[in-house]
Amino acid sequence: MISATLCLRHFGTTTMRRAASEFRMTVPWGEMRGQVWGPSHGRPVLCLHGWADNSGTFNTLIPLLPKDWRFVAIDFPGHGLSSHRPDGCFYTFPLYVADVRRVVEALQWKRFSIIGHSMGGNVAGMFSALYPEMVEAVVLLDAFGFFPTEVTNKFKNMSEGINDQIHYDNKMNERREKVYTYEKAKERLKVANPVLSDQSADILLERAVREVEGGFIFTRDFRINLKNIVNISMQQGLYMLSLIKARVLLLLASEGLFKTFTLPNGYSDMIRKGWSDQKATIIDIEGDHHIHLNKPESMASIITDFFQSHSPDKIESECDNNQTSKL
Repeated sequence: MISATLCLRHFGTTTMRRAASEFRMTVPWGEMRGQVWGPSHGRPVLCLHGWADNSGTFNTLIPLLPKDWRFVAIDFPGHGLSSHRPDGCFYTFPLYVADVRRVVEALQWKRFSIIGHSMGGNVAGMFSALYPEMVEAVVLLDAFGFFPTEVTNKFKNMSEGINDQIHYDNKMNERREKVYTYEKAKERLKVANPVLSDQSADILLERAVREVEGGFIFTRDFRINLKNIVNISMQQGLYMLSLIKARVLLLLASEGLFKTFTLPNGYSDMIRKGWSDQKATIIDIEGDHHIHLNKPESMASIITDFFQSHSPDKIESECDNNQTSKL
C-alpha cells in the first residue's frame, strides 16, 4: 500500500475561507500532489481538473459544497505541483485513469463519487466504465465523459503524436525554461484561457508557476501540449457509457467547451442520447468553460442536490424502511 500524506495549508483569497490540506503521494516517477478539504470520515469525492489546469480549479466551488464531505482534488502528472512523467513517456487518457486508480488505492477508498471538469470529466468517464463497482456518482462539468474522434483521424493523430514526442525528445537538451514576471505569466495564462477572471487566474497560478531567480516559470510539462496518441471513436465511447453503473450529472456550459472544440455533425446529439439511455441527468447552464471557477454559485446547489438525492445515508434509510415494511 502506497501511503499518502497531508500537510495543512491555508489560502489567502477572500472566497476561499476553508482550510485545505496539501495532498502528497509517492509514485514510481516522483509524487502526485493535490488538495484536501473536509473531515477524514466525510463522504469521499474525488475532483479531477481539466487539461493544463490544476486542483486550484476547484478552490471556489468546494467551499460552497457540504462541509462534512471529504474532497480530494489532485494535480494530474505534468500539471500543477505534481511530478512530470518520465522522459520519453506520453500523456494519454489510459495513463490518467491509472493515476486515479493509484490515488484511490492510496486513499483506501472502495466506493466514492467524482467531480470532473473537461479533461478530468473524460478521465472520470473512462474510470467509471473500467471500475463501475467503485463509483457511486459522477458530475461532469462541461464534459461529455469522452471526446470522440472520427475513425479516419485516429491513426493520423497517433502518427503525429509519436512524431511530436520524438521531435521533443531530440530537442530536449536545447530546451530552456522561459522566466516570466508574475504579471507576464498571468497574461500568458489569460491569453490561453480568455474566459478566466483575474481572481481565477491568480488561483490557478498558485500551483501553475514556481518562483525562480529572476521571476517565475510554469510548472506544467510542455509535453501535455503534444498530440494525444490514444483516441476513441464514437462507437467505442457509447459502449463505454453502457458500462457505467454510477448516477451521472452533466452540466454543460452554453459558451463552454463545445463552442471551442466543434464535434463532427450529429455527434453531440448522439452523445446526449447515449447518456439519456443511461438515465443520466443533463442540464444546460449559462456560462463559459470555467464557470465552476468563475461563478461556482451557479452550480453548487445543483451538485449538492444531485449528490444528496441518493446519498449513502439516504439509500441505507430507504433500504431499512423497505425491510421494515416487509416484516
